[in-house]
Amino acid sequence: MMVAVATDSSSTSSNDKPRRARRTRMTGAERRQQLLEIGRTLFAEKGFEGTSVEEIAAKAGVSKPVVYEHFGGKEGLYAVVVDREMRRLLDMVTGSLTAGHPRELCEQAAFALLDYIEEYTDGFRILVRDSPIPQSTGSFASLISDIATQVEDILGREFKNRGFDSKLAPLYAQALVGMVALTGQWWLDVRKPRKAEVAAHLVNLAWHGLDGLEQKPRLIGHRKN
Repeated sequence: MMVAVATDSSSTSSNDKPRRARRTRMTGAERRQQLLEIGRTLFAEKGFEGTSVEEIAAKAGVSKPVVYEHFGGKEGLYAVVVDREMRRLLDMVTGSLTAGHPRELCEQAAFALLDYIEEYTDGFRILVRDSPIPQSTGSFASLISDIATQVEDILGREFKNRGFDSKLAPLYAQALVGMVALTGQWWLDVRKPRKAEVAAHLVNLAWHGLDGLEQKPRLIGHRKN
């Protein structure tokens, strides 16, 4: 009696060469996204100067010319990474300002920045470094200024309602946003106290400071200019 033997189409005879596993070829868009993610991680960890095109290419499993093809070099990749992070942070802050009460708006702005630091830690580490090359969207300082412009309108209305000079709203907006941003840089590494508590303390200082503002602040020292 003959016995039928099932053959495995994937098996190879002694004369056949082992088949290599096929690698799925990335599209141009997928490769670009991969390089951006790898570059973002390396720039956050090592900074611009400490990161090389060779390392980026090696982690992506490609040759150096592929990086140059997509971004023109390390500078181009870095610029795109920074621009994307700046837009993301600005969108998160401006998109959070939905409340009607000024104090809650302060809370929303503080939470938005802390949320970004918590969710996009690598991006924030890149933004707060001194950029070695010009960026199309400016620097972290210019980003903070853009966010302050959003807050400026809110403060302007509040100043007007309280009888204060609304022309000073830009100054206070810069001060408030700068305070939150610098506190965020500190919290980036310590992560204590918890996020909600940090936001509460920031708003406590900002709100009660604003609540007790003098219409015409005075200096008590000897220096007058």
